[in-house]
Amino acid sequence: MINVDKRQAQVLGDQEIYELNPDVKRYSLMDSGFMETNKGGFRLEHPLNGTSPYAARFYLKAVVNKDLDNLKLSITDKSGMHNINIFKLKDSEAEIDDYRYLMKFLKEKNVLTNK
Repeated sequence: MINVDKRQAQVLGDQEIYELNPDVKRYSLMDSGFMETNKGGFRLEHPLNGTSPYAARFYLKAVVNKDLDNLKLSITDKSGMHNINIFKLKDSEAEIDDYRYLMKFLKEKNVLTNK
């Protein structure tokens, strides 16, 4: 995860910088698959696998704070402990396509915008 500023985030190895939509609402996050955390923030953990979510090697993690003004993005391994650059790995085209599709979905739901 590379935080550019608190409303912007970039996944390790990705050229795109994403920004939390200034008009994002709580229900937009919930409709997009985010779960509310105990502290009132929102978290999305989505498997990245081109064929089956049950065989995912990587996960996209997105975190938005309760004030809806801080975004964090990362791609991790199954354990969630290691930040992974899927763009440098060989045989990761399916995961990259899945990641791009998910980011496009979040933009269509007005959760994210491109910087």
